[in-house]
Amino acid sequence: MSRGRIAHVAVLGAGSIGVGFAVAFAAHGVPVVLWDPFPEALDRARTDLHRRLRLLADHGLAPGQAAPVRTVESVEEAASDAALVQECAPERVEVKRELLAAAATVVPAVPLASATSAILPSRIAEGMPAEAAARVLVAHPANPPYLLPVVELVPGPTTVPEVVRRADEVFRGAGMHPVLVHREVEGFVLNRLQGAVLREAYCLVRDGVASVADVDEVVRSALGRRWSVTGPFETADLNTRGGIASHADKLGPAYARMGAERGQHDPWTAELVSRVTAERRRVLPLDDWDRRVLWRDTALAGLTGHWTEIRRADDPAPSSAARDQERP
Repeated sequence: MSRGRIAHVAVLGAGSIGVGFAVAFAAHGVPVVLWDPFPEALDRARTDLHRRLRLLADHGLAPGQAAPVRTVESVEEAASDAALVQECAPERVEVKRELLAAAATVVPAVPLASATSAILPSRIAEGMPAEAAARVLVAHPANPPYLLPVVELVPGPTTVPEVVRRADEVFRGAGMHPVLVHREVEGFVLNRLQGAVLREAYCLVRDGVASVADVDEVVRSALGRRWSVTGPFETADLNTRGGIASHADKLGPAYARMGAERGQHDPWTAELVSRVTAERRRVLPLDDWDRRVLWRDTALAGLTGHWTEIRRADDPAPSSAARDQERP
């Protein structure tokens, strides 16, 4: 879907996620109609929108003239003629259901998307008319969505495939990177991965293994930087010349033991490793492994140089290792 074919997106809720979505759409030329029940929230949103659109423009992240963002006083006015309704209300299922049901009465056929972080789409659609329930899905962004363009599309059991396809088109038309979550699970993908890291991070601090600052440093300067280029599966695939199958053979048992320490018993079975390996080999034949490693290193070199400048400006506190070295 080209930008010119998207009439506008209705954003319901002018909190941080609603404003973030409005910025992401407007920066890529998609008009937005923004609603919130509190006039002061809309006043604050206008200021925030201007600042964040300026930030994107200053960093060359807005591809052209920003589209207008109009504020209105009713859900029905926001939703009228919209290409997509994006609900960004607080995490209360009854509020989300009420807003999307109201929007459904004035705009037929279009996706009714919720930005919920954890509520399943089937719960939001529960009790809604069948025609409206068939259009309900989750569109969960990373925060802020104008800088982290992934949006998780999570259909419920009643969501029709055409709605998912149309939502995908709208988000791609706004420069975002939608990913499909094949079945509804609490936390979807992003928060399950984030939760796994946070659970272990808390345990490491609790057990006296590392400080809060040093756990942050490990993620910021190693895991996070590397994953921003390749992601966890590609990182493992490029870790050893034999690819991800070799990585799983060498390190899988150690990871299983670490998980067992936390009461998690999900070893990587041979069948699962074969499935993951097959998907990776479709993306990257082993004959291209050296070329991809060079690409990774080039990307990381650029990121490292950029982050060096940022951290000089930020002047963060030294790690515990550095503090220990300073002690007499």
